[in-house]
Amino acid sequence: MPIEIPTDLTPELVPFAWLLGTWEGNGFMGYGDAEQRAFRQRVTFEQTGLPFVIYRARTTLLNEEGEPQREATYEQGFWELARPREDGDIGPGMLPPDPVPVLKSAEDVEQLRNASGGFDISVTIAQPGGVAELYLGQIKGPRVDLSTDAVIRARGAKEYQSGTRLYGLVNNHLMWAWDMAAQGRELATHASAELTRVDDHK
Repeated sequence: MPIEIPTDLTPELVPFAWLLGTWEGNGFMGYGDAEQRAFRQRVTFEQTGLPFVIYRARTTLLNEEGEPQREATYEQGFWELARPREDGDIGPGMLPPDPVPVLKSAEDVEQLRNASGGFDISVTIAQPGGVAELYLGQIKGPRVDLSTDAVIRARGAKEYQSGTRLYGLVNNHLMWAWDMAAQGRELATHASAELTRVDDHK
């Protein structure tokens, strides 16, 4: 199925067009000595006309019958192309961007392709419990590869050192996998899921 690009999409977000919308499906999580658990997840990638994608994920634990048992956790953050910021961009603080996007056309965006033919991106994700992650990586067609560049933990937060995340569109399903290094352990499998698009809103 071809990827539909919304007519109102700012040029800077065209590489993310295949992600936009709401996805839902099931997966499994576990780590170290923790019991592996099934979960259901609802993920939304939303654009508002600004040059970043708003990310939200809600995860619910499932019982042995596959029915919702209780809420597990939430995540939210921002996905954007990694590039030097200019006077016309958002910030610092609440300073608004210029009305005209810094990257005005597809040709401007094409200039940002990296040596492997993808686009460098940065992703910030905040989690409850006082943990925030900054991921750097690339989006290349319908695939995203991310590795943490920095992890911020509040005093008293659980130990978490680093993570990698992989997202890909396979047969119109969003597949993702998350490896993490935490609790004194090396980087290892943590969670994965297969999601189906349930809402095409862009």
